[in-house]
Amino acid sequence: MLHIEQLSGGYDGKKYIQDVSFHVEKGEVLGILGPNGSGKSTILKLISGAMPYSEGTVLLDKKPLKNYTPKDLARKLAVLPQLHANTFTHTVREVVSLGRYPHQRSFFSSWSDEDEQAVQQAMQQMGITKYEHVEMAFLSGGEQQRVFVAQALAQQAEVLFLDEPTNHLDIAHQRQLLDVIRTEAKVKGLTVVSIFHDMNLAALYCDRLLLMQQGRIQTIGRPHEVLIDAQIEEVYDTRVAIQPHPEQAKPQVTILPMIFEDTPITIRKNHLQVTPQYAVFKSPLSLRTLSSAVHNAGFGWYDTFVNRTVSPNYEHQHVEQEFGAFLRQEGFLPTSTVGMMTALSMDAVVANDYDTPAGKFTVIVTAGVGKAIDVAEAYKHGEAVTIGTINTWIILNAHLSDEAFVQALITATEAKVKALQKAGVTDTISKTVATGTATDSVLIAATQQGTYIQYAGTATPLGKWIGKAVVETTVEAIETYKRLKGTGK
Repeated sequence: MLHIEQLSGGYDGKKYIQDVSFHVEKGEVLGILGPNGSGKSTILKLISGAMPYSEGTVLLDKKPLKNYTPKDLARKLAVLPQLHANTFTHTVREVVSLGRYPHQRSFFSSWSDEDEQAVQQAMQQMGITKYEHVEMAFLSGGEQQRVFVAQALAQQAEVLFLDEPTNHLDIAHQRQLLDVIRTEAKVKGLTVVSIFHDMNLAALYCDRLLLMQQGRIQTIGRPHEVLIDAQIEEVYDTRVAIQPHPEQAKPQVTILPMIFEDTPITIRKNHLQVTPQYAVFKSPLSLRTLSSAVHNAGFGWYDTFVNRTVSPNYEHQHVEQEFGAFLRQEGFLPTSTVGMMTALSMDAVVANDYDTPAGKFTVIVTAGVGKAIDVAEAYKHGEAVTIGTINTWIILNAHLSDEAFVQALITATEAKVKALQKAGVTDTISKTVATGTATDSVLIAATQQGTYIQYAGTATPLGKWIGKAVVETTVEAIETYKRLKGTGK
């Protein structure tokens, strides 16, 4: 639909865009990224005909852009600029209706049902129908932006150019606008080229991204091919981290500040408090955490860790909600707390500090092994899950990579299995060596201060010490469980 070859141009005798080539297919959404002054708005002006280019070609539907009359071009191409002419004396309806100008022989004298339908649909899509007869001067900046997008949609062109369309919009209206644009592209074949400052929105809604640097294309490709941390850091001169979106197979960019405000601190087991209802580890700073907990599983930053004792017959349809209510009742903030459950009394908590050549860390374990299973024989136990639970916490005074977090979790799990073997714990049905219980959880937390550790598998110094510590602490916790069981606790 749109083909640009070796395009150069600018203003005041300077080439702000140099030797740019790319294409956009029908129904595709292309996002243009780049720092301020990289040429994003200039390139949009060149390929829309708003500014003449000095070299190269721009083909719109296989026809040179220069060969279109202004009105013919307006039927093919709609543009939402970053700044708009003064339309404050017009009503919303009048502004949106301007989008139908290219389809008029003499404006408004030939207003058709098709024109009316296009205007009404555009206002409805942007959620501005209720402002139809309101003058633009009385609207907020975000509402005005939605009116101008509606005007572009009412134009019903085949190609739509947008310059930072989400300016002034709150997140709800950003989503609404970009959902509409994306739907128009996929359902009606609208071709879209849009400038973004927000890389995360661009990644979510664009098929491909074009990254500009100093008037040239740095790279072009699918979002995961463009949003690479080293590449973004080079172009923007800013530290970033790239992570996957929680629901879409799209990358998301997080800025990493250069200012660090946390006071260096060492975490030890004296931060653990045990009550009859729960054991709580309160950290003086938020810890980077990976866990398989009941409440707030996965990666995150938390400062409170709760292991709660429940009845062996505990059953609840909405465990997450029930656990959150419990935390609030006990005065904990659910959003900053990781929560686990055990059927054991809190007398079974075992905590050990370790000072090793690989660093200082704490291991905390509760090991209810009365319902232990062998993972290879688990299918013999049927569908009913009985609470036994070995909960393992490893809290490290170190700065771990994501790989190290995952490897530490694997190492701890392997060590737990070895501890069960050493303690002679067997599957209650098969009588083979148990590997855990049906409801085990593991937590790895780190201060993210001090020495940076890339890996934590059993081939590494830290992994070796984690393995040793978890085996020792888990065996001690199993022995404590057996002793308490003998006393009826």
